Amino acid sequence: MCAKPQIFTLKNKNGMTMKVSNLGGIVMSLTVPDKNGKFENVVLEFDKPEDHLKDGYISALIGRVGNRIAKGKFTLDGKEYKLALNSGEKPNMCCLHGGDGGYDSVIWDARQFDSSDGPAIEFTRLSPAGEGGFPGNLFVRVVYTLMDTNAWRIQYWAMTDAPTVVNLTHHAYFNLNGAKKPVDDHFVQLFCDRYTAVGPGLIPNGKVLPVHGTPLDFLTPHQIGERVNAKHPTIKVAGGYDHNFVISKPAGASLSLCAVVEDEESGRQMETWTTEPCVQFYTGNFLDEKNVIGKGGRGYGKRMGFCLETQHAPDSPNQAGFPSIRLNPGEVYQSTTIYQFYTVEE
Repeated sequence: MCAKPQIFTLKNKNGMTMKVSNLGGIVMSLTVPDKNGKFENVVLEFDKPEDHLKDGYISALIGRVGNRIAKGKFTLDGKEYKLALNSGEKPNMCCLHGGDGGYDSVIWDARQFDSSDGPAIEFTRLSPAGEGGFPGNLFVRVVYTLMDTNAWRIQYWAMTDAPTVVNLTHHAYFNLNGAKKPVDDHFVQLFCDRYTAVGPGLIPNGKVLPVHGTPLDFLTPHQIGERVNAKHPTIKVAGGYDHNFVISKPAGASLSLCAVVEDEESGRQMETWTTEPCVQFYTGNFLDEKNVIGKGGRGYGKRMGFCLETQHAPDSPNQAGFPSIRLNPGEVYQSTTIYQFYTVEE
């Protein structure tokens, strides 16, 4: 790294705070009040920004292409591009979250400022052509705003000088009970009536299936732990929930509600709104308390956090039936996601 990680603090008018780093846009803490007004951190916390990356992308920006690209390659305008194979086992290895040296592990230029919606921080960088194996010089701008409505808004922009592929997201690990225990008793509702089916290595097989009649049906609220160990094949292959859901967007809608999560004990509730067509719901199946060492030496084990990664579908560059993530010169990639926090009385 050519520069040292720095930590910045945002605080809205209600006392909600967020600590973020210019290393990977990592969110180190996000304090939210419970039903009694007590503020607690609702993301997994570590001593240093670098510690977030020791076991994979924890609460960091993801790019140039989030999620999996099968066999670490894709073809664009007749040319094949080869990427790092950094996830899975042969013969089902893939490029995950931009490959080696993805956006989670680089130092970004950072600028704090006050917006009309609340305190904000802007991250910018030029991702050079060939970085991670991707074509085109890509200028990326990301703005976090800690809104005075007690929401965390993420806005993404990107521009390229050559045809490329872009699918940016954020890998925040949330735990609405302040990470005092796993998230099994969190209630989740997903406004998603379909999901992308996967095979070995969690690589999409091209099918988009209805959630009805499966443990992936969260159209009404269910606790995470209720069906996370179901014997259904799609649960077994992922070791829990690690699935891309297709959002049921109202006609003409841009920003739409895709998820509501509630922790009854604390009374905290989080809504997720996005302009993206999909969301990856992940329940920390691969967290290992022996390897994922958080603040003060505490280990984070399986299902100590959940992720709602708004995105286009995995392996989109290789799936003609999925919405395209191609970006051409002269076009502007834009995406917005909002995590809105409330408290609910019993």
